[in-house]
Amino acid sequence: MKLARRFAACFLVLTVLLLQAAVAVGPTNSAVSAVLIDCDSGRILYEKNPNEKRLIASITKLMTALVAVESCPDLSQRVKIKPEWVGAEGSSIYLRAEEELNLETLVYGLLLQSGNDAAVAIAGYCGKGEIDRFVEWMNLRAQDLGMRNTHFQNPNGLNHDAHYSTAEDMAKLAVACMKNETIAKIVATKSISLEGRTFVNHNKLLWQYPYCVGMKTGYTQLAGRTLISSAKKDGQTLAVVTLCDPDDWKDHKNLLEYGFQTFPKKTFIQTGDELAYLPVEGSLVRSVAVYAKDSISYPVAEGEKTKIKVDLPEKVQAPITEGEIAGKVSVTVDGKDVGESYLLYAATLSRDTVVANQGIRNMLDSLTKSHKK
Repeated sequence: MKLARRFAACFLVLTVLLLQAAVAVGPTNSAVSAVLIDCDSGRILYEKNPNEKRLIASITKLMTALVAVESCPDLSQRVKIKPEWVGAEGSSIYLRAEEELNLETLVYGLLLQSGNDAAVAIAGYCGKGEIDRFVEWMNLRAQDLGMRNTHFQNPNGLNHDAHYSTAEDMAKLAVACMKNETIAKIVATKSISLEGRTFVNHNKLLWQYPYCVGMKTGYTQLAGRTLISSAKKDGQTLAVVTLCDPDDWKDHKNLLEYGFQTFPKKTFIQTGDELAYLPVEGSLVRSVAVYAKDSISYPVAEGEKTKIKVDLPEKVQAPITEGEIAGKVSVTVDGKDVGESYLLYAATLSRDTVVANQGIRNMLDSLTKSHKK
């Protein structure tokens, strides 16, 4: 009996260890919260406390930049610096009251030099003189991106009880920023001189990791080190978010390499791929090709089951117009829908009256023979 109890206890411990091993996928890291995301598909490849609300420090400025370039897309606009926009605590680009700068200079100073004063000036200018209005736009944009556990209180990330986010929410923001050409270009810049100021990117991964294409650093004593990075390799773009991570440079390199090696991008369908030929009735041309309107790609790990499903009719009737929808193709990974595309006709086929009439005559002959029997 004692032996049985010991065996049961050992079995229980073994089961727990196996479960823990199954959950603890991915490289170990020092972050309190972390998320690795594939930017094209939105698939989360690794997570650690992804929905824990935390202070985020200056990675806030990615949202400031996104709202700024979306609300004020002309970055050549001249901005006259108001006295109340200067002297923000923390990192600064040392703005002077009454000086005039291009909005572009302020955005570069925001994302490369992490200027808290640049954040205030951008919010004040793009918010039509109202910083609070601009911050409200930041919160509305967060809702649009599905950032359900986020609230912004200021444009620069200074500590405040009502200013917080999560690793998963900031990963959604990272994806949006990488899809914005203006921001993607700026965060990938190592250094630049504009209007008498030289800005050097604080993101050391641009020098340390060859595939890095930028993003944003952050730090306050209460928030700890926060970092968002992005990298491109073999046509795949990934992003990593870590919150309160004392060893973030190393952790980001390891997480990005883990993502590229474990979840490589697989292209199932490419735009223009001809996937089938459909029999055509009522035309001298007896078949028509159909092709994929959009490409379908997805990050897939070894052992995951993939399936391509083509949904088309058995045959079609002329006339047919090139580019019209014939059906669709979809892809699943381990039973989950990961992408679909319309299938379009590759040619225009007119209805031929001779063929059509012959078809009617054949049908009538068949009915007549059946009646005579």
